[in-house]
Amino acid sequence: MTDEHNQPCEDDVKPRSRGIYLLPNLFTTGALFSGFYAVVAGMNGKFEAAAIAVFVAMLFDGLDGRVARMTNTSSAFGAEYDSLSDMVSFGVAPALVAFTWALDNTGKIGWFAAFIYVACAALRLARFNTQIGSVDKKYFIGLPSPAAAATVAGLVWACTEFEVVPEGPLSYAVAGMVALCGLLMVSNVLYHSFKEVDFKGKVPFVILAAIVLVVGVISISPPLFLWSLFLVYMLSGPAIWVWRKRRAF
Repeated sequence: MTDEHNQPCEDDVKPRSRGIYLLPNLFTTGALFSGFYAVVAGMNGKFEAAAIAVFVAMLFDGLDGRVARMTNTSSAFGAEYDSLSDMVSFGVAPALVAFTWALDNTGKIGWFAAFIYVACAALRLARFNTQIGSVDKKYFIGLPSPAAAATVAGLVWACTEFEVVPEGPLSYAVAGMVALCGLLMVSNVLYHSFKEVDFKGKVPFVILAAIVLVVGVISISPPLFLWSLFLVYMLSGPAIWVWRKRRAF
């Protein structure tokens, strides 16, 4: 599929079939439905459900490409369908949920920030599709759209969980964050893709223990820790860029 997490490695690129396969496209449809549900839930003021739906879309999006590769059912149709699904789930949905939750309180600044996010998500997906097989698989150029969506949706979820009302200066801060996520998607900042991680290989016991610990910490407060996790990932790109610039001088 064409999303950032599921794109085949450069060495694995093969001509795609022109047929339509049911199984991977079912997962893509699940991601699309989750994004659509997030929009509807946000319009009805159910912001917690809307934010969770974005994360569910990420789950489905992470499965469709892997299922396609495991079952050898990758297709050109699936690639295009996945891109359109990503645009809804990780482009339109997070922006509209954030707008109905907080950005509407800021007037033109709010809808401008939401539009920047949507436009940058579209540009991000278009650019990524044209760079397949021509960039280092260890890195993404720009913030991946699912991570950007998780950062925005995670903020909505965490604030809703702790009953933080997005009014006054907070609304403008949310607008700035939404716009920043959009601009990072189309930036040239490098983000680790973690594609070099071998999930089939053996790992030290300490690594497994660390994974269990992280899962346990997230379970304490999923909204807060999931948002914190993706916020750190979002900031890691600019931080690494600044660090490399300082080393160059």
